[in-house]
Amino acid sequence: MNLSGSKQRGASHASGVGASLSDVLEPFMKSIAVIGGGITGVTTAYALAKRGFDVTLFEQNRYAAMETSFANGGQLSASNAEVWTHWSTILKGLKWMLKSDAPLLVNPKPSWHKVSWFLEFMANIPHYERNTTETAKLAIAARQHFFAWADAEGLDFNSEKRGILHIYRDKQGFDHAGRVSQLLAAGGLPRQPVTPDEIRAIEPTLAGQYYGGYYTESDSTGDIHKYTVGLAAAAERLGATIRYGQQVRRLRSDGQVAWVTAQDDATVATHCFDGLVVCAGVASRDLAAQLGDRVNIYPVKGYSITVNLLDEQSQQAAPWVSLLDDETKLVTSRLGKDRFRVAGTAEFNGVNKDIRADRIKPLIDWVNQCFPGVNTRQVVPWAGLRPMMPDMMPRVGRGKKSNVYYNTGHGHLGWTLSAGTADWVASLVSCASTPAVHAVAA
Repeated sequence: MNLSGSKQRGASHASGVGASLSDVLEPFMKSIAVIGGGITGVTTAYALAKRGFDVTLFEQNRYAAMETSFANGGQLSASNAEVWTHWSTILKGLKWMLKSDAPLLVNPKPSWHKVSWFLEFMANIPHYERNTTETAKLAIAARQHFFAWADAEGLDFNSEKRGILHIYRDKQGFDHAGRVSQLLAAGGLPRQPVTPDEIRAIEPTLAGQYYGGYYTESDSTGDIHKYTVGLAAAAERLGATIRYGQQVRRLRSDGQVAWVTAQDDATVATHCFDGLVVCAGVASRDLAAQLGDRVNIYPVKGYSITVNLLDEQSQQAAPWVSLLDDETKLVTSRLGKDRFRVAGTAEFNGVNKDIRADRIKPLIDWVNQCFPGVNTRQVVPWAGLRPMMPDMMPRVGRGKKSNVYYNTGHGHLGWTLSAGTADWVASLVSCASTPAVHAVAA
């Protein structure tokens, strides 16, 4: 992990004189820095460590998964792959702009970042169908890595493989879901329409009247925080180093060496690596700018509540099947016997993690209406910032510098997509790191 070592490796491969086969196959990049200890950073570190790289992960908090990966909706939801780049999203944003408890809330105060993001968002509306189908494909591919890693490492994360039920209160919403289902099917994801009676059979605890629904049996749920913390420990067992409490101040690269300047409570130090991967959530935009790249992520705040099911009646009255209520844009997950998670809403309000009472109340009210037998006396509120790209697609791949990579911008599907994009970027790093045998032989 030093500058001289990197230069020596580059020189020996460039000369091609007297090189043995082992020299030829030695990777150009061995030491890799991963920036960010949320779900994408940890999965990336794990995927790289499995491939034999010397991985160092930098995380500003004392533990993994303390930001956006702390208390999300808990869904591993290929069925929620529909991107938001649709004119209906713009219309709803304008309609609800002055409604503080709206599912989608846009702060009307302008900023160049917000304006540029929305302009790019609208420019991607023509790609809505293609990007929805591509997201579904990526979500399906991510599943095999996600569960294979969980099984290999013995991770306990309150996993429930009971499917996800989307519920619709009117014909308009149900008909739109039918069109979305065709796009998902094109990506390889089947989901079936269900009647109101079938909704009650799938989740008997759900109260209220519904026009219909769609059920995706292959989807699942779990606790993202538990999964991420467990996989971080697994990455360390594979040899990765995790530097907690390290605020990354600056990133630099000359294409051959990458420098990470980080600060802890007492000191500022600069470390050098052969390459780096930026997985820093909403901070990725500023870090990318330091490296000469444009990654136009905007922070979209989401809220959740965790209802502690303190008594047997509440435990019996809370659902086990995960739900998505299309009208309120809320999702649910059951996290073991005694916790029920409800999450959703989208707030465009800059880098602001304040937990607003007028945004939490609709979530509690929804539980009281849909699951009246659940006692909401003890509810834990939370807010996190989803890192969203204007096209709603994650940024995965190489930057302008040949040893800089990105795995970020997953928006509301960070957990669903992370294992797939982590394996993808680790493959890209591996391919770039191993020189072709014939290049030296020539």
